[in-house]
Amino acid sequence: MIWRWAVRVLVGLIGLFVAVYTGDSATYLLRGAPAGKVTVNRYLAIPLKGNKQEFDYQGTVDVPCAVALFPQSGLDPCWQVRRNAKQGIRM
Repeated sequence: MIWRWAVRVLVGLIGLFVAVYTGDSATYLLRGAPAGKVTVNRYLAIPLKGNKQEFDYQGTVDVPCAVALFPQSGLDPCWQVRRNAKQGIRM
């Protein structure tokens, strides 16, 4: 009995995710595929002895992003890029 309930909840959650993703994609396309730009700080992570790292500032870069809830057209959503405004590059 619990397994039937768990399967129904799982199917419902999957259906909800598909509906939200489809709605987000349709909204994105109907709005004309809006894109934005977020200024990101980039750092170069250089490994040192003793499992230490040195971070060198590389400057700022404007990163294109999609104004949507999920990634669209190969671009990350703007909310995610803003949340990760400091990007590290490993050597």
